[in-house]
Amino acid sequence: MVFKKLINWARIKSPWIIHFNTGACNACDIEILATLAPRFDLERFGVLLKGSPRHADVLVCSGPVTLQTKDRLIRVYEQMAEPKFVVAVGTCACSGGVFNGCYGVKGGIDSVIPVSAYIPGCPARPEAIIDGIVKLLKSLKQ
Repeated sequence: MVFKKLINWARIKSPWIIHFNTGACNACDIEILATLAPRFDLERFGVLLKGSPRHADVLVCSGPVTLQTKDRLIRVYEQMAEPKFVVAVGTCACSGGVFNGCYGVKGGIDSVIPVSAYIPGCPARPEAIIDGIVKLLKSLKQ
């Protein structure tokens, strides 16, 4: 019991994220990277960007799921350790956005994998991304 509390405390205080672009126009990607930069400094909450899904707790996705990236997204999601969380950043990741209904687009992130938090916007502002991730972390405490 104490060991599980310690693991949960560490996960809340220092979540490691991995960023995955499923076919966005790069506007949300720029905002995600701006969020990690010193001006907005998401690291003050202990958030670290990792390059491997095996080391990440949170998968931050931007863009609609295309038929080409669907299998890759599922593979990255399955490589993450439990418990894992997914954050959809931007209107395209939440619902497919302006690309919804196109022949090569499957839809939002939730059409392929379960999503824990939605951050709408085109593009989503860094303040909104920080607010969404902080709210996700607060929900993990309960």
